Amino acid sequence: MSSGFASNVQVRAQEVAKEDYERAKVLLSDAARSGAYLYPFKGIVYFITHKSLWKPFYSRILPTLGLTATVLASMFFFAYLPQLAILIFVNGPLAVFTTILLILNESSTIINIVSRNFLLQDVLLDTFDGTLVARNANDIVSKGRQLKSGSDPISRLGKIIKSPFSKFTPKALIRYVIYLPLNFIPVVGTIIFILLQGRARGSSVHGRYFQLKGWSSSEQRDWLARHTAPYTTFGTIATLLEMVPILSMFFAFTNTVGAALWAADIEERNTNMTQGTAPNLRESVKKAE
Repeated sequence: MSSGFASNVQVRAQEVAKEDYERAKVLLSDAARSGAYLYPFKGIVYFITHKSLWKPFYSRILPTLGLTATVLASMFFFAYLPQLAILIFVNGPLAVFTTILLILNESSTIINIVSRNFLLQDVLLDTFDGTLVARNANDIVSKGRQLKSGSDPISRLGKIIKSPFSKFTPKALIRYVIYLPLNFIPVVGTIIFILLQGRARGSSVHGRYFQLKGWSSSEQRDWLARHTAPYTTFGTIATLLEMVPILSMFFAFTNTVGAALWAADIEERNTNMTQGTAPNLRESVKKAE
């Protein structure tokens, strides 16, 4: 009786493992074929080589750097040792490093909440729209704001017709706090925590693009559900970049540029990003489900 039960459990475990393996293959294939992981780095190169996009960045550099320095100094002074004392029990010697990652992630979240709501919302919007204009995606930008004549993409941006990026929501903050205890799991927990943050971040990077497309909330959810891997990949890399001390503001702009370049490519190619995924992989997942 007991041997039969154990055998049944083993079979079930193998089935679950196979399902997870097939799903992982599909997600990795989608992410690789979409090339989404490259766009944060493309954003860095494009931003550096296109001075016409620097104006919004310069207009907020001093107050944002002041905010970044204040938050980082305060978090390391007040929160590092208390959190180290807790994590050292579960992470051992690695707690020194995992606590630093946790502090950087917490600081990045605080900086994002404050800066995106009070300092950077308008200029990041201009950067996103300006990048689309620089990529000659004028038709879609004109659906959300007036465009002037000229050659400078930022100077061409006129009055906003459609509402800008959504602000940081209480739900996002609650989700962050709920996932925070994952850092108590040695190494793996911190990685999972960052991946979850990346997934949440990825779902918002094309908020402006969806507005310009005129998509409803259900259409946005459907699109994101069908492209989970590419957006999670982009969001994770963007999150890691914005965790870099002092340079977080710079990467906030380059990530915005990268997201706009990605949107411009989607429009240009008129593709669903993952149409090249091997059909047998998707069929395997459907059968497993």
